[in-house]
Amino acid sequence: MFSHIVVGADDVAASKRFYDAILGVLGMQPGTLDAKGRAIYTRDGTLFLVTSPINGEPATHANGGTIGFSAISPEQVDAWHAAGIAHGGTSIEDPPGVRENPSLKLYLAYLRDPAGNKLCGTYRYP
Repeated sequence: MFSHIVVGADDVAASKRFYDAILGVLGMQPGTLDAKGRAIYTRDGTLFLVTSPINGEPATHANGGTIGFSAISPEQVDAWHAAGIAHGGTSIEDPPGVRENPSLKLYLAYLRDPAGNKLCGTYRYP
């Protein structure tokens, strides 16, 4: 459904260390820096980028926005969350755990990256 996601950061190096850690837990290679200083992650034809804002203004996070990353188990979500905390992220909302309603059961963990973007590690139970 998505071709790419881009988040802004004033300190791309700090954000790259954070994303290398949490995306590494999910089996992704470290990001590469392009000639414009953007950290780029690729998988299955999709892109995730971290960049300083093109307009030169300070980076801000999306109010109400969340970027979800898929995991293969609750344990992988926990490892993703721990890697985020260890690399400059902040745990937010409820602690990692099961969230469910009558039609869906998920294991979720929420973080803010070093630039304040809201992230969610997600495992969907079969």
